[in-house]
Amino acid sequence: MSAAIALPVTPRATAAPDLDALLPGLTAAFAETAAQHDRDSSFPFANFERLREAGLLALTAPAALGGGGADLPAALRVIEAVARGEPATALVLTMQYLFHASLEGRAGFTDALKARVVRDALEDGALINALRVEPELGTPARGGLPATVARRAADGWRISGRKIYSTGAPALTWMIVWARTDEPEPRVGGFLVHRDAPGRRIEETWDHTGLRASGSHDVVFEDTPVPLEHALAPTLPGAPPAPDPAMAVWSPVLTAAIYNAVAGAARDWFVRWLTERTPANLGAPLSTLPRFQELVGTIDGLLLQNRVLLDSAADGRLGPGQGGLVKHLVTENAIAAVEKAVAATGNPGLSRHNPLQRHYRDVLCGRIHTPQADVVLTAAGKSAFAKTSPQPNTRA
Repeated sequence: MSAAIALPVTPRATAAPDLDALLPGLTAAFAETAAQHDRDSSFPFANFERLREAGLLALTAPAALGGGGADLPAALRVIEAVARGEPATALVLTMQYLFHASLEGRAGFTDALKARVVRDALEDGALINALRVEPELGTPARGGLPATVARRAADGWRISGRKIYSTGAPALTWMIVWARTDEPEPRVGGFLVHRDAPGRRIEETWDHTGLRASGSHDVVFEDTPVPLEHALAPTLPGAPPAPDPAMAVWSPVLTAAIYNAVAGAARDWFVRWLTERTPANLGAPLSTLPRFQELVGTIDGLLLQNRVLLDSAADGRLGPGQGGLVKHLVTENAIAAVEKAVAATGNPGLSRHNPLQRHYRDVLCGRIHTPQADVVLTAAGKSAFAKTSPQPNTRA
């Protein structure tokens, strides 16, 4: 692997893209190939080339490093527009935006590493994501030590292990691999691995019901070399993580936004179908029937709730501790909206010839992402009890 490159003396921020002009065309272009990528479970490389050409891959990277320095409301607009066209693309882009937005506070990243990662995104369309989930461990959000091991070597570290559900694997240039050291008292943390590092391979295991184009394959590391400076400040297990303000609000908002956009695409298809569907015994479109008008109104009400929640969180009108609840509520509203459309359409809604069944399979994936419902609701309940002072015992 090549050595890290020094921080540029005078980085130039990228010009702010015209989102009003760019986003409708991207949504339409991505929607044209979404069904094919779903059928083939193929990774949408062309979508990311379009995003690179549009100047959107480093949108949230710090302006001081040449990135766009965009805020959460701008990132939210882009993610929803991309997800309306092809949600797996939006999921990979969300991981990119979350990393770039939190780059300044990332533990272990030298100025040179920060500059290189952003410059690679700007010049070559480089994507980055954290690889954390493992076969035995599952998601580390639930606790436990990774089986992936980093062994000290004369010139740095050697990584060995297997990561599953590695979103965007076919296109990632940089991977932050969560591992434990082989020291007598193991430390855990991220190790930054470049795609060209030897001993890394992808096993194409991703054959999911939803988000089939995300390329979330297994990535295997076998004695993969990692430079010493790419060990991102591993710490002892149980040590409190460094505060990451981007994760507190950005992560749940952008993740939920993907599924809200999927529900919006499903709603639009459903409305068109009701307008065009004219049964012979009715002699008029289904859209003229009050029961379908009421149903569409119900779906629009769910999506309006989502709009208010997402915009309020993105604008800072909700507390950081409410991000998980926003993600949970928006996701459940999105699923309910699509389920209602599927139930009302009957066989056409589940036909592989129509996109509604794809939207349904995709929107169900919203429940999988961290934070999951039980964690969110338990934390909210604990918070409520913690804020309630016990009442004095008034019995004699």
